[in-house]
Amino acid sequence: MSGYDWRFWGLVVLGVGVALSGAFAGYGFSQGRVAERFVTVKGVSEREVEADLAVWPLQITAADNNLDAVNRQLAQGVSAVHQFMARHGLDTTQVALTGYYVEDAEANQYSMGPARNRFVARQTMVIRSTSPTLVLAASQRVSELTSAGVAISSAGGTDGPTFVFTRLNDLKPEMIAEATRDARKAAEQFAEDSGSKAGSIRNAQQGYFSIDDRDAFSPEYKRIRVVTTVQFFLED
Repeated sequence: MSGYDWRFWGLVVLGVGVALSGAFAGYGFSQGRVAERFVTVKGVSEREVEADLAVWPLQITAADNNLDAVNRQLAQGVSAVHQFMARHGLDTTQVALTGYYVEDAEANQYSMGPARNRFVARQTMVIRSTSPTLVLAASQRVSELTSAGVAISSAGGTDGPTFVFTRLNDLKPEMIAEATRDARKAAEQFAEDSGSKAGSIRNAQQGYFSIDDRDAFSPEYKRIRVVTTVQFFLED
């Protein structure tokens, strides 16, 4: 075979190779484009639950010109609160004393004049209970303490008990599954409108769980919500 023939057949083989490689590359690109057909949707799950923990900080205040008398007033106030809690069915062993504070008016360099009472003392009591309904009922009768001569107020910047739901982990699996099902419904509707079908999950993001009061007037009830973001493959 002449040198010319070798060159000719070499060019033919090279051309066929280039053509085949281009075909395979095009096929691979086409398959890649098909694999990347997906839709991104959001799914929601909500629950309304009742709080299972109540925290109620109360502050007792006593004032007198004699510090011993002030401390006796505080002790009487603490005793009165314990009796009040027991009367309303609450476990008094869950009451903790904290935040004892005494102010001496004569030691105040910014005093504008003689004070009516030299000493003012404050004692904070924190009631923790796994019976929120009992705490709520007691908080609605707190005037019984003031009627008994106990100077009392809410502590910690609150207007009353704080209600907490602590069993979120028990609800997470079910709520995530529900949010994912809700997302698939949205994906199926989108796929139907576009003439395709929703396939397997391509990617998913759980999102954050939020716990809020159901409304401003019933903080003992909570609304739990989670939003998931899910990508589904679209199939013909």
